[in-house]
Amino acid sequence: MTTKAQLRKAALALPETEEDTRFGTLAFRILGKEFASAAADGWVRLWLPESEAESALAEHPTGERLTRADRPVGVRIPLADINGMVLNALVRAAWRHRAPRRSVAALTAAERGDPSTGDLPASIGRPATRALHGAGLTTLDQVAARSKDELLALHGVGPKAVRLLAEALERGGRSLREP
Repeated sequence: MTTKAQLRKAALALPETEEDTRFGTLAFRILGKEFASAAADGWVRLWLPESEAESALAEHPTGERLTRADRPVGVRIPLADINGMVLNALVRAAWRHRAPRRSVAALTAAERGDPSTGDLPASIGRPATRALHGAGLTTLDQVAARSKDELLALHGVGPKAVRLLAEALERGGRSLREP
């Protein structure tokens, strides 16, 4: 069963994502545009392009189409009916659909995991590098502005990667932000 915590982790791993809670609904926005939310009733709403929405509804028959002014804008699916990997993919698709082109281009480049971008140690591994780049963190200075818990919340960043990052920061006379 997928939880709101997993939705939060998937959404907050994306650059420029803002979290908000109103009237019991947990919402995620990119530059003010909502792309995913979870209501107290256990349903997740995802703003998706038509082709992605069709695929999501075909895979999740319990889902429903979301419309605004009789125009399809996404899907609504019980959170418990989505597995974690599919939720991750749907959240990323919704973010890409609502984000500005420059943000999508930056994330696409980051997902390629080009280790030559920035000064992150190669020893942290490709999954951690991709996760950090996907969150807009390409330098140790940017990593130093985050806490250990914030880094561990990124999908792909584990305790070993955080330890190696902390060691690299320490060698440069810096450290991770305290919570």
